[in-house]
Amino acid sequence: MNDSTTRPGRAPQRIHLTEQPVAVVRGRVPMASLPDFLGRAFGTVMAAVRRQGAGPSGPPFARYFGMPGESVDVEAGFPVEGSFTAADGVLSGSLPESDGVEALHVGPYDTLGQTYDAIRQFMGAEGLVPAGNMWEYYLSDPDKEPDPAAWQTRVVWPVNADPSR
Repeated sequence: MNDSTTRPGRAPQRIHLTEQPVAVVRGRVPMASLPDFLGRAFGTVMAAVRRQGAGPSGPPFARYFGMPGESVDVEAGFPVEGSFTAADGVLSGSLPESDGVEALHVGPYDTLGQTYDAIRQFMGAEGLVPAGNMWEYYLSDPDKEPDPAAWQTRVVWPVNADPSR
C-alpha cells in the first residue's frame, strides 16, 4: 500500500545494501534520553574521526538493535571514508551487506512510527522477514532546518535472507 497521500515521503521499496564502514558510539539508552545521546554521539564520533584524518562519507545515522521499548540498544555515528581505528570510546564497525527495505520519512521524529508501520506492511505484503536491527539516516540538520515538518529521515530495515535459497 502506498500511503503517500496521507504522509509525505517516499513509499517503502526493496533495496540492496552494500557493506559500509562506520564509526559509532553504542549504548543502552532510555527512550526519553535518546535525543541527547544522539547529539553527544555525533559530536564524539566526528571529533574522533577527524583526529585520525578520516571523514564522514554520509549523513549521521542511528542503528537500533531490536525494537525500542522503555529503552533501546543503539549505536550512533557516521559512515566513514579513510582509515579509522577505534579510539576515545568510538568503535569502528560496519553496516552489513544485505537486502532490505527503505522509505523516506518527511516530518518530525515523533511521527517516524508511521514510516515503520508502512515498512512492516510492505514487508508483510512482499513475504519478507525483518532482521533484528534497522537504522535511520538523518538527512536534515535541525539546527539548519528549524521546521520539523521539513525534516527528512531515510529509514533502512534489512531483511533476513530467504532460507529456501
